[in-house]
Amino acid sequence: MQALDSSASNQVEQFRELQKQLQVRATATVDLSDLEDQDILVVPSFSVDQRELIKIPGFLHYEERLLFSLIRLRNPRTRLVYVTAQPMSPIVIDYYLQLLPGIPFSHARDRLLLLSTYDASLKPLTQKILERPRLMERIRQALRPNKSYMVCYNSTPLERELSVALGLPLLAQDPDLLHWGTKSGSRKIFAESGVPYPDGCNESVWSTDDLAEAAAELWERQPHLQRMVVKLNEGFSGEGNAILDLRNIQSVAPETASHSQRVAVLDEQMEKLSFQSQDETWTNFSNRIPELGAIVEGFIEGEEKRSPSVQGYIAPNGEVEILSTHDQILGGPDQQIYLGCRFPSDSAYRLRLQDLGMRVGKVLAAKGAMERYAVDFVAVRQPEGKVPAWDLQAIEINVRKGGTTHPFMTLNYLTNGRYDYSTGLFYSQQGQEKYYMASDNLQKPRYQGLLPHDLMDIIAQHRLHFDSSTKTGSVFHLMGALSEFGKLGVTCIGDSLQQADDFYNQVVNALDAETGPNALQKPLACHPVPPIAWTMERQ
Repeated sequence: MQALDSSASNQVEQFRELQKQLQVRATATVDLSDLEDQDILVVPSFSVDQRELIKIPGFLHYEERLLFSLIRLRNPRTRLVYVTAQPMSPIVIDYYLQLLPGIPFSHARDRLLLLSTYDASLKPLTQKILERPRLMERIRQALRPNKSYMVCYNSTPLERELSVALGLPLLAQDPDLLHWGTKSGSRKIFAESGVPYPDGCNESVWSTDDLAEAAAELWERQPHLQRMVVKLNEGFSGEGNAILDLRNIQSVAPETASHSQRVAVLDEQMEKLSFQSQDETWTNFSNRIPELGAIVEGFIEGEEKRSPSVQGYIAPNGEVEILSTHDQILGGPDQQIYLGCRFPSDSAYRLRLQDLGMRVGKVLAAKGAMERYAVDFVAVRQPEGKVPAWDLQAIEINVRKGGTTHPFMTLNYLTNGRYDYSTGLFYSQQGQEKYYMASDNLQKPRYQGLLPHDLMDIIAQHRLHFDSSTKTGSVFHLMGALSEFGKLGVTCIGDSLQQADDFYNQVVNALDAETGPNALQKPLACHPVPPIAWTMERQ
């Protein structure tokens, strides 16, 4: 046991020594992307609890979310290694490389190495890599010592182990700081940074009995509550959230019944939680509480309610930068599931979001956090004449890349523009304001069966491509999930929010038209398919 503890301690020490290299090499720029001569290993592993992740259709293809990294090849001296669980379609890779401004396609392709584990199991991608020593050696040989670093979707002990095994600094959070991205850890950061947040548990609970006790205490502090949110400490895209409805158990409301009666009824009511996933059950959810912990907090009611977020970046030298604000698009039974976002958030609270996000970032930086973080809020419109017009309550911190990361970085890399902190707007190099509407969940059963080649035909026929001259149009991702799940991601960039929404509607209308009952009666717009060349080895 002591030997194991010593080995783990050595690994942590080696990891932190590697991360110090980033502080030496870093500038104040985002993602070290202005360094001219560098190799980047991209490991888009969703190293989260797989039982939560499996609730998301096509989650394996979320590895494609980080394909915006290929746009970094616009720097002619950057080389990139991208590892996935299953090989990606060459046409998807070609699509991204054709977006590069001013770089010949062949030159960018020569600086890109695509590797795969050929393993579609539920294990995290990083674990699959660690289990393949020959693949690890190939990665080592492809990267130049002291000129390479690794990026990932989220940082866990698996990513730390891979970082040390490869001798590569990881541009991400130290896994020992992951607690600050849990539901209970987020609440502690909010309290420390002076950011408003809903009343609820101050510490995680680890049993259903304690959960009912915490819910009763919350109700007693906030007798006006109509609903509560029960959250697993680690969730993804809102899938770990459930709603506890108090409106049908007013017989045990505060000042009506005793504390013990209230706890007993709440314990029974837990079995009637409203889950965001139709496949979730109380049996499964309750079994996760001893493993992950849970919190309960007040559900924020409001006739007009929105879900804005702010995204920041903590450089290796500890400097904090605000990257963007968004109004998130949510779905599910109780509007808890992330579907997409619009950039920027409403001007009525955009600058306040930046200020609150900066406060959170500075507290995280003081604790040693690095790279991206995002803070989700609930905004409720206040009665007429009340200042401010919108009440903001923070509900969660993500200390990883998230649903708002890839659309913003796509905009940033494709336009080579800048974010203006004084206005909360993004400007192209020509000074044109830029906006976007993005979604990971453009999904319809009728889209199932569409291959990536079919999508390219539709893009060409309906002129849905991104126009590099105007820096407007649509950029697609999650193309690998289209055929099996009928699911696609898209970022629509415009010179106004209205134009961005119009581009999105054009995409939906085109896909609907091309997958309708009469679609196959129309001539295909695609190029002729070349004949298959058969070859035989000489015996």
